[in-house]
Amino acid sequence: MSELRLHALKKIEIVLEGAHRDFATDLLDRAGVKGYTVLGDVSGKGSHGTYSSHLMFNGDDVLIMIVVAVPEELVPPILEGFTPFFDKHPGVMFFSDIQVSRLVKFAD
Repeated sequence: MSELRLHALKKIEIVLEGAHRDFATDLLDRAGVKGYTVLGDVSGKGSHGTYSSHLMFNGDDVLIMIVVAVPEELVPPILEGFTPFFDKHPGVMFFSDIQVSRLVKFAD
């Protein structure tokens, strides 16, 4: 049995309106992200007020969260791509240091 090794990555949690999902996932794909998880129908409270999760007709009218784990070198292009977007749209990004056991899932 092989020894468990941990590898340092950055976790980015992106909260934005569901209407912008394609923009966000396209940006992540072009930045070289190998994968992401999209969580729909997110609710909470922020500077724009309270958001409740009321999925009525489609996912465009709710908040979503996209979670990615990336090598540190992918953080600048992702940040550069989202900065102008968040100057015009509500949302937020959270960055944290994490460790993963299967690096092959997240980096080349």
